[in-house]
Amino acid sequence: MSVFGGKQYRLGWYGQSIIYIYNKEMFDKAGLDANTPPKSWDDLLNACDKLKSANFTPIVGGLKDGPWGEWYMGHGLTQNLDAPSEALDLFAANLDWREPKYWEHWAKLEELWKAGFLNNDMNSIDLYPGIDLFGAGKGAMTAIAMALVPAQQKALGAEKVGAMIFPIFGKGKMAGKPIIDTAGIGISSQSKNKEGAADFLTFLMAEEQLRSFYSQVGALPVNTTWDGQEIKDPLTKELWSNWVKGDGVVYISNLMPTLFWTDAMFVNSQKIIAGESTGEQAGELAQSVAQKWREQNPDLLEKYTVWAKELKI
Repeated sequence: MSVFGGKQYRLGWYGQSIIYIYNKEMFDKAGLDANTPPKSWDDLLNACDKLKSANFTPIVGGLKDGPWGEWYMGHGLTQNLDAPSEALDLFAANLDWREPKYWEHWAKLEELWKAGFLNNDMNSIDLYPGIDLFGAGKGAMTAIAMALVPAQQKALGAEKVGAMIFPIFGKGKMAGKPIIDTAGIGISSQSKNKEGAADFLTFLMAEEQLRSFYSQVGALPVNTTWDGQEIKDPLTKELWSNWVKGDGVVYISNLMPTLFWTDAMFVNSQKIIAGESTGEQAGELAQSVAQKWREQNPDLLEKYTVWAKELKI
């Protein structure tokens, strides 16, 4: 929480959670309950099998530029974590990426790929063209940033789009909960006019600005003072209630060092889809890159160690 102008606000400017959406019409045609998306991994595999049998591509995405791998790991690794500090400990060398529960999500991705439940050209297209496959009616499910959902509703038809929490396969305390991420605005410690900056943030958080922000942009303000009464679309109301205001967990990918993003997180998913790596090998690469980062960044390693301890308090 933050305090501006004597009031408390949740940190962040607008909801930018990475969620999964699904095509209700395709679910119906595949003999699935369009109002009950898969909740467990077995449910997901069953749904994918029925969708594939009905000649639909179950899950679509684009991996060429890498970020889909970040989105996937952000949901998948969370399945086996009890707390965000556990992710930090993977970089502070207190935990090991080679332990099966920390690479299980990559093994699950391998399972989806080998079963033919992902689009064949996933490694050949970028993130956003992959998302647009969903809006074009070429896939039944996709990962998407919450702010982009209205565009997919417009393309496909709002009544056809549903939202779902990533299906559970892990045993961590963070599994099965919506992930909430925000695009925030902060004040730099080097600012020469911190009071003016705080006044500006107070202005942005005023009720009039929040209403205007939602009505003109369509993105959901992440603010405890906004009641969301302007929301008319049923799906957006669901996102507001279950993701923005719900019992969510942090987006783990935000905790990752840059080197891990570029040399492990992106690469592991790409290699698995290319048939060049297994889930276990992905864990080996993750451990190797984490060790390289520790050796190259002793100052940051110290900060990660302190950060992990603070999150456990």
